[in-house]
Amino acid sequence: MKAIQLTNGFGFEELNLTELDIPTPGPHEVLIRMKAASLNYRDLVILSGLMPIEIKFPFIPLSDGAGEIVAVGQDVTRFQVGHRVAGNLQQRFIAGSPRAEVLRDSLGGPLNGVAAEYVVLHEDGIVHIPDHLTWEEAATLPIAALTAWSMLIEYGGLQAGDTVLLQGTGGVSIFGLQFALMAGARAIITSRSNDKLERAKALGAWKTINYSEVPDWDKAALELTGGVDHVLDVGGASTMVKSINALRIGGTLSMVGFLSGLTIPEYDVTSILQKAATIRGSQVGNRDHFEKMNRAIAHHRLQPVVDRVFPLDRIGDAFALLAEGKQYFGKIVVQI
Repeated sequence: MKAIQLTNGFGFEELNLTELDIPTPGPHEVLIRMKAASLNYRDLVILSGLMPIEIKFPFIPLSDGAGEIVAVGQDVTRFQVGHRVAGNLQQRFIAGSPRAEVLRDSLGGPLNGVAAEYVVLHEDGIVHIPDHLTWEEAATLPIAALTAWSMLIEYGGLQAGDTVLLQGTGGVSIFGLQFALMAGARAIITSRSNDKLERAKALGAWKTINYSEVPDWDKAALELTGGVDHVLDVGGASTMVKSINALRIGGTLSMVGFLSGLTIPEYDVTSILQKAATIRGSQVGNRDHFEKMNRAIAHHRLQPVVDRVFPLDRIGDAFALLAEGKQYFGKIVVQI
């Protein structure tokens, strides 16, 4: 089979298309013929060697993918040959709250990922995907969609009439927009591109803010709403303070990314106290959340937004586009 591997170290130049033996499923495992995989910022950080996890080389990257089961091992009960499935990022995170022992078993680092024609996974670590989705659309679900769903719906308790502030037009934010609309909530979305903001409006965004033209986007959100109910913060260090300021009293801030860095120097926590804010960090979501999300996606016939699709042998170009961070809307996908 063909697979992408980091052979001897980190970096784009270490990505190689290789030939490997097709693996054999053991007890409670299934063999999946992968059809597509999507890229996340997490993959880029791992590829760059900046994620504080142990990677053993040679290493197969990418955490998110979808495919068809072509063989099952002994004692498999949850799936059959022919089922369309996707893997959960944390293979042992079945239900409940995050725990250290289950978060270590994550696809695409430290476990080998899904950038291969065939992958063996435990039956407990996969879910059925909605029938109406293409392989490329289904491959976007495990991190970006599940993060937005878990933070807004499962933990955030988003309700009809609430207002959500979303940053940028990457995968998590666009899924956040779609799930907000599904719940009957109003979505405000920010971007430095007016073209992308127009696309967000076409998807149903209630209001948009160009943060290059309106640097105090938090104040703009306050003027529009008096304080938003929920913020999905993908920026991290440079956006967290303004995200808190944009909240209503008693609002919720979900920290789901760190595109602008991790450290906020000498931060005054007074605003958190004054807002009585709930601040929650994201560990994506468990398998139960994934299955509930997929039922909602199927019921509402939601279509994930795929910006660009690359062949497997051009995965380096896909990562370069992701690293640039400006020229895509939604998700970047690799066909396998």
